[in-house]
Amino acid sequence: MWLKYGVAPSGELAGIDEVVRGKTNLACLYCGGGLTAKKGKVKEHHFAHTEETCKPVSQRIKTKAFPSLPLYDNFTIQLKGEELEQLKVLWKEYGAQNYAIPKDLVNFRWELKGLLDSEGDRTYQFTHLGKIPVGALPLALFNRVQEPLLLSELMKLERSVEVAEAAGLSCFDERLADLQIYRAQLRRILVNSLYFLEVKADGHSFYKIGVTTRHIDQRIAEVQRDVKAHYSDVTVNLLGLWEHRGNVELYFKHRYKGFNYRIGKLTEYFQFPNVKAVLQDLYGMEAKVLSDVEVDAIDDGRKRI
Repeated sequence: MWLKYGVAPSGELAGIDEVVRGKTNLACLYCGGGLTAKKGKVKEHHFAHTEETCKPVSQRIKTKAFPSLPLYDNFTIQLKGEELEQLKVLWKEYGAQNYAIPKDLVNFRWELKGLLDSEGDRTYQFTHLGKIPVGALPLALFNRVQEPLLLSELMKLERSVEVAEAAGLSCFDERLADLQIYRAQLRRILVNSLYFLEVKADGHSFYKIGVTTRHIDQRIAEVQRDVKAHYSDVTVNLLGLWEHRGNVELYFKHRYKGFNYRIGKLTEYFQFPNVKAVLQDLYGMEAKVLSDVEVDAIDDGRKRI
């Protein structure tokens, strides 16, 4: 995990995707040192200190301890390798068939993490959380699982800052920086709208998922231009737009990765044998109503730190 945000001279936070490659006028939230944007083709895009990396950032890089949104860009629930593959097999053979899972097939860690729940003395079933690593949880239920976790993590960080300030702890500045980074990530998903497009090109039909903060017509024009680099006759239709649902994009890609269809270097396109089922999944989501805490997170991003 890398540093993804810096502070502009205006006091506002800027993300790595908002700047060009090279030395910037941004400063590190933890030490105030200058930052350089590293945007190569191998490592994940991130900020590095222009001079020597400060201790707080160095420690967080080593321990992967930068604050991050729960269930936003990683859906393995900390499962790795064989353990994750075993869970996928268990879902295919039992969960997807709605069969009870025998106790002797259950990994204790799965139960401990809340991925499986007992159904009587000898059998188990997948929980909503357990369906996320295998991409089986519908989008509406995914929101219900993720949203409380997003706000819980925010409250934990806010409380940590309050305690450090009240006790006069030397770690106050670091904890405040952690909170600011988390709030910036939260604001980003809240201000983005999720869109779903149908792209008809030379007799073929593709579908695109994405997020935007701009008017959707601008994004459609860009998509049409991108696809026209590969096809001659291109028409783009908007099938759905969901405000404040930037949290869903990456889980959608995880859930439907088996239908991903690359067009040259374009990666956010899909081909579905039954797009109606996908639309039902998308339209099954409730309209996002911002809470006071979420409104405050959005407003905070417009203020200077």
